Amino acid sequence: MTVTPVELRDLACALAHEGAGLAREMRRGGIDVADTKTSAVDVVTEADRAVEELLRSRIVAQRPDDAILGEEGDDRAGTSGVRWVLDPIDGTVNYLYGLPDCAVSVAAELDGEVVAGAVVTIPTGVEYAAALGHGATRDGGAISVRPSPPLAERLVLTGFGYQREVREHQAGCVAALLPEVRDIRRMGSCALDLCHVADGSGDGYVEAGPQPWDWSAGGLVLREAGGRFELLDGTFTLDPYPVRNVVVGAPADGWDDFVAALAAAGFLA
Repeated sequence: MTVTPVELRDLACALAHEGAGLAREMRRGGIDVADTKTSAVDVVTEADRAVEELLRSRIVAQRPDDAILGEEGDDRAGTSGVRWVLDPIDGTVNYLYGLPDCAVSVAAELDGEVVAGAVVTIPTGVEYAAALGHGATRDGGAISVRPSPPLAERLVLTGFGYQREVREHQAGCVAALLPEVRDIRRMGSCALDLCHVADGSGDGYVEAGPQPWDWSAGGLVLREAGGRFELLDGTFTLDPYPVRNVVVGAPADGWDDFVAALAAAGFLA
């Protein structure tokens, strides 16, 4: 049976809201670190695992032939042409500390292309959503990128990895970019940063190293809001980071100036 991007978006929204509700409830009871990944500060909580398990179980129950790619679990093969890309908590360190920028991100690919996505904030339940060809919304209302001001007046959002060598590289690039723009913000969630650019709360986003579960839903929201989102070749190749690992998002009208500034700052090859 053929499924449409709108149908997948609506299911993504339902899944993300249910996951955010579980994470919110677990946060009230207090959260401890359950494990670490790339370094001692790259943490996983029990809530990350519980939310992903919930999302997986709901997808399998409703669409048993779909594939699943999740941050915390094993890949699941499928036969339908649909693959779900799950980040149970994007911004886990924020979640651990009780900071607001953390969200559940759910995206759906159809034949390898992201066609639907939802990003729902855990503390407040704010919903960003998009379906390919149908625009982007925040809590059901249409959103669009803001017109790009001159580069010197742009607010740029970014993030940092958790390995020492990665951070050193990223810090040098950010230090070079900072004098060229209005200011830089590091809020801790790739998915939400892309959504902030989509709704005009930022003028651009750049980060080396995020994974598909970080950017799939937010990247579609940005594109459907009139922005551009691409993975570009970076200057940092420490294993397991690939060369094409720099996530860039910005309004289309300011794209060329922004990318040129990122290259001059050392982000891009």
